[in-house]
Amino acid sequence: MSNLLQEFLSLPYAQLEELNLNAKAQRHARVPIEALQEERLKYLTDEKGIKAVTVLFSDLEGRLHMLDYDKKFLVKSYDNLTFDGSSIRGFTAQKESDLRLRLDWNAFYWAPADYFGAGKVLIFGEVIDKDGSPYIGDIRGVLKSYAAAQRATNDYTLNAANEIEGFLFKGMDAERHFNETGKFEYVNTGGYYHSLPGDDLRTFIDRAAEVQRAMGFENEKDHPEVAPSQFEINYTYSDVVTAADQIQLYKFLCRQVARNMGMTASFLPKPVVGVNGSGMHTNVSISKGKKNLFWDPAGEEKISKFAWKFVDRILTAGNDMCLVLNPSVNAYRRLDPHFEAPNQIIASAVDRGSMVRVPIGNEKSSRIEVRAVAPDANPYMVLYSIFKTGIDGNISTMKGLRTAKRYLPDNIYDASTDFKNSAWMTTLFGEDVKDRYLDLKKASADRCPRLLGTIVKPQEVQFHHEVYNQYLWNQF
Repeated sequence: MSNLLQEFLSLPYAQLEELNLNAKAQRHARVPIEALQEERLKYLTDEKGIKAVTVLFSDLEGRLHMLDYDKKFLVKSYDNLTFDGSSIRGFTAQKESDLRLRLDWNAFYWAPADYFGAGKVLIFGEVIDKDGSPYIGDIRGVLKSYAAAQRATNDYTLNAANEIEGFLFKGMDAERHFNETGKFEYVNTGGYYHSLPGDDLRTFIDRAAEVQRAMGFENEKDHPEVAPSQFEINYTYSDVVTAADQIQLYKFLCRQVARNMGMTASFLPKPVVGVNGSGMHTNVSISKGKKNLFWDPAGEEKISKFAWKFVDRILTAGNDMCLVLNPSVNAYRRLDPHFEAPNQIIASAVDRGSMVRVPIGNEKSSRIEVRAVAPDANPYMVLYSIFKTGIDGNISTMKGLRTAKRYLPDNIYDASTDFKNSAWMTTLFGEDVKDRYLDLKKASADRCPRLLGTIVKPQEVQFHHEVYNQYLWNQF
């Protein structure tokens, strides 16, 4: 029951969209961070309807964490926000647990009060070590530093947009209860593009799209996907850090919208055997000034030699980076060639089984699409790996690199071995972070039977896919 005495901030969707688009324009214009900090602090001080600021950050596996700070406390102490890093998987050990959060004033969002609560705004944080340096386990910070270095050194802007598929299932916390039922229940069986107005799937897509639009995503299109009860809501390109943040927000808001409807939005890569799984197709390009460096109307498939070298480096490192792109036991069920699975380490304009696809484009939209990415991957790790590999990686001398039929690993154990033995992955992440990530993946994989068989097992969801199952961690 609402309290009429409360006057917490709750803005109309059109006003939210205006505020968020203005903040995005400031990011694109590269307004100095000092000016943004001053502006945001003044806004927080003056706006009496705000009670708390939700600070978001991600752990090494890409799990989103949130801390609510009282607004008055944050305004006074924004430069000394500490938290216990030992509570975050893949972060510090207990004996060296203190970490700080530095607010990224660029990444400031107003969110709809009917889904996120009245009187709150969102801001992404950067994890800082005790000595004030960026924390090595915060891959968002690593990605942001790399993008800034490319801007300073080469005048490159790294651009990305992701097509994130998911499933809508009946009941709340369907993943948590999978061990009780052994199945997920569809809310719709209409399939690709087919969903009648007003049915549960269409209503969910409409509501999630409205929230995205209000948060400044700049939507493009939305629709049911090939599998029953599957969805995809597309939005426009952004700089690489904003794009990664939006992946986190997209999954967060989809889950929240579904929950408010008494349902579950699931981003398991392959929750149901016999139908298409969910991917996170990752579209990337690089611009210099206003020029798209991937575009060449006279080039092969109308992309430039620069873009083809980028592709060749991705293909060279395909096996090495597979564990980054597909981090879960369940993700390797999706790499099944019977369901348009992108498991071939080739590049193609037409073959949707290829790891890298070259979509039809023009001077503005020319890009490459890395298709072999699961929706439960760490978006910061994915985008950092793709861009750094594509720009700085090695190119194999093997004959037929782009066309020879080679395949990605079909299980997490082989992918882990490739990752462990890869010198390039050590170059990307450093020995410490690489080992931490590998240990987490191994511990996760070993919770499931080594031989997966042909059906999704309750343990695979309950004990591996941890979006809703944090209470289980301490049982291992």
